[in-house]
Amino acid sequence: MTSEHKYKMYPAIEPNNKGHLTVSDIHKVYYEECGNKDGNPVIFLHGGPGGGCSPRDRTFFDPKCYRIILMDQRGAGHSTPPAELRENTTWDLVEDIETLRKHLGIEKWVVFGGSWGSTLSLTYAQTYPERVKALILRGIFTLRRRELVWFYQDGASIMFPDAWEKYVEPIPEVERADLMGAYYRRLTGDDEKVRLECARAWAGWEMATSRLHVDPEYLTRTDDDTFSLQFARIECHYFVNGGFYERDGQLLANVDMIRHIPTTIVQGRYDMVCPMETAWKLHKAFPEAEFYVIPDAGHSNKESGTEAKLVEACEKYKNL
Repeated sequence: MTSEHKYKMYPAIEPNNKGHLTVSDIHKVYYEECGNKDGNPVIFLHGGPGGGCSPRDRTFFDPKCYRIILMDQRGAGHSTPPAELRENTTWDLVEDIETLRKHLGIEKWVVFGGSWGSTLSLTYAQTYPERVKALILRGIFTLRRRELVWFYQDGASIMFPDAWEKYVEPIPEVERADLMGAYYRRLTGDDEKVRLECARAWAGWEMATSRLHVDPEYLTRTDDDTFSLQFARIECHYFVNGGFYERDGQLLANVDMIRHIPTTIVQGRYDMVCPMETAWKLHKAFPEAEFYVIPDAGHSNKESGTEAKLVEACEKYKNL
């Protein structure tokens, strides 16, 4: 057995505390705690944005050692109201994480995030570096324009022309020069039928491209109307607004602020959603971080090599 497959996910576990935290006049974010109440705190930041957490996300961590915290970001998962775009920016989410930390009485914690979760983890760490014990990052995404164009306009389409055909189908030819803009108009429009059709197509594109081997179970996630609307509306809202960053490439430019934080980066070689170029740039800017490329993986944290390396990273930091 190779070392990258030595580590396994922990058994399913139930929360010992959960609730909704009011973070604005509009939003309440759902959170839950599992594992050791006196353990090393770790927060899991989900992808999307808009993806929400799942019970499986609890099982990367040793429940005897970790105080495991999951939070559904604004408008996502069990947070309310669902798919709400008002008062929903990257900086709102950063402050929500900090509000939750204070609410739970935690001084510092390990921060774990993949895909958009890696974006949010980097943003939080650069904003509050003194609150981060360690970073575990997967499928690196920094929301640069280049990354968005690759996946939503021109790039991944070359590798998945069949899935791409379904993605562009709801958008008339004349509007396809700016697919994110065309989707945004429909996802925020008044026509409920069009909103849902576009939400399913947008979400379906990512579900179809997330793994090296297409996972039929992933594709069925778009059968859930609420999930599709949360996922598509919030993602598109963030992406047409450039992630609400001051400048393109901000997270990579500011890496020096966090280079003292113990960090592990895990990247699938054949990640079509968040291609390895971005992870490589982060690695070059942040040579102190451990950097692992999984040779037979795409974007998903469910692929065996990626899953095992993430658990290994969690094992490394569990006694910090």
